[in-house]
Amino acid sequence: MQRNFKMVATTMFGLEEVLATELKQLGAQDVEVGVRSVTFYGDKGFMYKANMSLRTAIRILKPIKSFRVYDEEDLYKKLQTIKWEQYMKVDSTFAIGAVVNSKNFTSNSHYISLKSKDAIADYFRHKYHKRPNVDLKYPDVKIHVHIQKDGCSVSLDSSGDSLHKRGYRSSTNIAPINEVLAAGLVLLSGYTGNGNFIDPMCGSGTILIEAAMIACNIPANINRKEFAFEKWDDYDEDLYFLIQDVLLKKITNPHFKIMGFDKAPSAVRKAKENIENANLADFIGVHHVNFFNSVKEVFGHTTILFNPPYGERLSIDTEEFYKKIGDTLKHGYPGTTVWFITSDVQALKHVGLRTSKRIALKNGDLDCKFVKYEMYEGSRKEKKATQ
Repeated sequence: MQRNFKMVATTMFGLEEVLATELKQLGAQDVEVGVRSVTFYGDKGFMYKANMSLRTAIRILKPIKSFRVYDEEDLYKKLQTIKWEQYMKVDSTFAIGAVVNSKNFTSNSHYISLKSKDAIADYFRHKYHKRPNVDLKYPDVKIHVHIQKDGCSVSLDSSGDSLHKRGYRSSTNIAPINEVLAAGLVLLSGYTGNGNFIDPMCGSGTILIEAAMIACNIPANINRKEFAFEKWDDYDEDLYFLIQDVLLKKITNPHFKIMGFDKAPSAVRKAKENIENANLADFIGVHHVNFFNSVKEVFGHTTILFNPPYGERLSIDTEEFYKKIGDTLKHGYPGTTVWFITSDVQALKHVGLRTSKRIALKNGDLDCKFVKYEMYEGSRKEKKATQ
């Protein structure tokens, strides 16, 4: 029987609780929410499953050592106390990622990465008279060093490339939304494939693809070519494919429409290409439509979720643009739950609708609000009276 060990899943600000819920549903043990991270316990097979399945994780780390650290030289010495031959060979290639948030360290993360690299290389040189090489693009082992105040955690990165790189997106528009954030928005909205779904400003189709993968219960990273753990000495290929087969057998077909609109023909082309890459062309329809000239054409409850252009992405008349969003929703989309994300919080007052929920998120470096509107059939008063 495999032994459980501690892991850390990193994520984006505001998605920690969503990720914790995903982990619990997947079967993780002792789940604890942190800042932009969630710790949990599981065995080797669960680590494989987490990398394949989690929609809101950026990477899955396996901690190997924690210690107090007071400056760069102390870090160098402490890193040399780790028995590195347990995790890599002298002829392995490696890379270091570092995050530093400490007043004890005057240097930046890049310098800490270099100092950590020297410590590991010198460890092998002193012991075996040979040092492993660094390969930043395709390392055999990727190591993560995280320093918070006087605490340092050293981990193996089981994911490799960030898990937002799903493997389906070959075409993008200006400032495309990150796949992890897109999936997080869909999960925060409560959409699970239980109704129609529309992205009325779909761009290159990322939100649509993530929504369809959720509706079909398709593992988030099933299209990825490789995970870092596949290069580890203890990689169990039979176990990996067994878990993959079990996950694939749980895929279902949704019974509702998933649709995207965009007024730019180039965006529609890119979205269709990405949808094809994700093998989801049978489940998603994309149309060359200006949302402001559209009305709801599907029956039953519908979730609308979109990422409208901000001032940072496109030059627009903000007041007029957000007023048009509100007018189009009011007159054309009764019986819908509407969500959208924006960094222009002041512009929300021009929508002319009352939000029923606001969630603070980050889109890259931008502080954003993810807002919800309920568009009732008939007036709000009539709806309340009926209830």
